[in-house]
Amino acid sequence: MEFAPHPKTAFAAVVVAAGKGLRAGGGVPKQFAPWRGVPLVRHSVEHLLAAGATPVVVAIPDDGRAVAEAALAGLPVTLVAGGLMRQDSVRAALETLAEAGDVTRVLIHDAARPDLPAHVITALVAALDTAPGAIPVLAVVDSVVRGAGGFRQTAESRDGLYRVQTPQAFRFGDILAAHRAWDQTREAGDDATVAQCAGLAIALVSGDERLRKVTFAHDFLATDTAPDMTTRTGLGFDVHRLSDGEELWLCGVKIDHHQGLSGHSDADVAIHALVDALLGAIAAGDIGDHFPPSDPQWRGASSDRFLAHAAGLVRARDFAIGNVDVTIICEAPRIGPHKTAMRERLAQIMDIATDQVSVKATTTERLGLTGRGEGIAAQAIATVVAA
Repeated sequence: MEFAPHPKTAFAAVVVAAGKGLRAGGGVPKQFAPWRGVPLVRHSVEHLLAAGATPVVVAIPDDGRAVAEAALAGLPVTLVAGGLMRQDSVRAALETLAEAGDVTRVLIHDAARPDLPAHVITALVAALDTAPGAIPVLAVVDSVVRGAGGFRQTAESRDGLYRVQTPQAFRFGDILAAHRAWDQTREAGDDATVAQCAGLAIALVSGDERLRKVTFAHDFLATDTAPDMTTRTGLGFDVHRLSDGEELWLCGVKIDHHQGLSGHSDADVAIHALVDALLGAIAAGDIGDHFPPSDPQWRGASSDRFLAHAAGLVRARDFAIGNVDVTIICEAPRIGPHKTAMRERLAQIMDIATDQVSVKATTTERLGLTGRGEGIAAQAIATVVAA
């Protein structure tokens, strides 16, 4: 999946997904197990990409490339083999970012925390303007006691105590140097520990209960049936002119025809309508807001990039695509022979099941611009469900 470039490349990101995840059970490490219908690691990666992170490096088990590639298929990420301990995996990812160059700030996040609110990312990145590092925390609100042998011993003050979350944010050069200097025989609980041992000041920003860690098997069961079944619906419509010398792309499928659709991108009118439907469902503007035709980088661009971006935004807003329905309006070419391929291609781009995608076709009985063969129109409806 490809995402539209962020107006400003504010930060790079490392997602740590190299653990064995044994406490969750199952046949694969927990970071690759399905959570709300999608591999756990994919959630946080999509949140980071939607927030503008680039590059994104994911540290994976050294024997887990195949399952990681399947879990993150289509996403613009770099995979690196992790190490025995967490800090080994983080350092490997940081060294990969160092080779990329031009990285000034980095967020380091655990794949086991899939629900990543945008406001936490914004606060962390902003904190790096005044501190070399920042972490999201939540105040301890319960009473705290010390125990031994299964019995309560003494009460402890909770003043000044915080629960630490990820992502943790750092100025890149500082955290890279800190990891390079870290005694690799010692296990570090988190990257803030590595940074503080190197003398870096760590700012605290407000975390979020949504950043809870998915750890045990029942965590997966509990979230597969989310209590909030809010649904939203969006509509989309688009039309493009038929012209000589152009390729004809509809629903991501190239169709042999004597004319094609003209437009700034590949002019896939069906995908454009569907993108607007998805964006409308989450109140995220329209296709022109995200991919303005005045921007030369989108000239001739494949429209599957636009659709992948919209689907990623749906997930980043904590929704899942329920179903989509596209109607293509034209006199020619005949759409029927291509409908199966179109459904499969749209499902692939959005990373959903084919039975969640409907493609239909109709004519206007030779009336209007489509009836005269001057162009092709499409309309789409999309339903998204709170994840």
